[in-house]
Amino acid sequence: MIAKIGRSHNLYGALAYNHLKVEKEKGQILMINKMIETPNEQYSVNQFALSFAPYLIANRNTEKHTLHISLNPNPKNELNDEQFQDIAVYYMQEMGYGNQPYVVFKHTDTGRSHIHIVSVCVDENGKKISDKFEKRRSMNVCRELEQKFGLIPAISSENKQNHSIFQPVNYQNGEIKSQIASIVRHLPNLYFFQTFGEYNALLSLFNITAEKVEGERNGKLLKGLIYFALNEKGEKVSLPFKSSLFGKNTGLLALEKHFEKNKEQLKNHPTKVSLKYAISNALQTSTNELTFKNRLAEQNINVVIRKNSEDRIYGVTFIDHHSKTVWNGSRLGKEFSANAFHESWKNDSIQNNNSTTENKSSIKLNENLNFPIEKEQHHLFDFLNEHKEQGNLLEIFGCLIPHAQHEEFDNFELNNDLMKKRKRKRKQ
Repeated sequence: MIAKIGRSHNLYGALAYNHLKVEKEKGQILMINKMIETPNEQYSVNQFALSFAPYLIANRNTEKHTLHISLNPNPKNELNDEQFQDIAVYYMQEMGYGNQPYVVFKHTDTGRSHIHIVSVCVDENGKKISDKFEKRRSMNVCRELEQKFGLIPAISSENKQNHSIFQPVNYQNGEIKSQIASIVRHLPNLYFFQTFGEYNALLSLFNITAEKVEGERNGKLLKGLIYFALNEKGEKVSLPFKSSLFGKNTGLLALEKHFEKNKEQLKNHPTKVSLKYAISNALQTSTNELTFKNRLAEQNINVVIRKNSEDRIYGVTFIDHHSKTVWNGSRLGKEFSANAFHESWKNDSIQNNNSTTENKSSIKLNENLNFPIEKEQHHLFDFLNEHKEQGNLLEIFGCLIPHAQHEEFDNFELNNDLMKKRKRKRKQ
């Protein structure tokens, strides 16, 4: 069981977020405690808010009076509604909120059922309920709940292994911000890339793209980064998410530092030589673009090809999952540039310049190199072996990304900064 306790001054926003899940049939109202009941058990956000009004009126000086708690059992734990209710009551009682008004929502839109609890942390006299050692107490209560209900512990080795595999963003599953967060927070720590284009190529494997934005505040030029979710066609299907929502390591400044650091580390990287051999051999044993991608996919190498509206290739990027390095084709050599591939494939045909078979090419690749080659891929890449016959790894693999251990709450404040910046540019 994993718990996250969120605090804010926006009670209405927390209620509206959960109520919207109910309206979209992606959640349900599981129970209420010390709340005003309706005859038909149907509730609006305003009706919920009435139950909290006396507490907020009595509030003395607590700025962040709203509690928004999520309780997330292991997905393998199949709990019924009654068990979820018992878990909520036990948790709130042990955390000191048992006598508070609260409403429990069950969410079912992320492939795993979990509950959200909305309450206030000031009592009926307006005094703040103590939150001393809250995180420690919450962890202890979660461990007690695991024992009480026979749940799979969140810290078990089995659960850790489950969190090691992550799927590309699927916008139809909802919780887009949470899906993007669990990927972009970790990619810079796992992969080496030197340019924004290479970073975007890597993101595209997870159905994400990033864009740079510029604005002006108090006469000062500001630069930033926004992220979008993509569909299977590579089209944007979400509102923009500011990088600040995902942490400072996902912003433009942090990425630029990452680029500079990696340029030095990749300058004489041995993977560059082995990758060039692998690409050359794949070209020699392929008859078209699809088989070329398949050849490299068999070696755990992804190819991201960008084309314009006239179907002309203007970018080719290679992603080697063994060494976790990302390379723009032209960085490897002129023969691997976008223009070179366009000329090779303009008739959807690649000239096979020698009769060497694929097996012999692979042997030559390994025998001619005087540096160690990883013979066995890391176990986290085992999923690649199951789909070698398919060409599009965007659809087939979950990747080496630690899964977010809790759901991210949506940002309720609508940000119009991007639209304002665009309007200012048009006026100039």
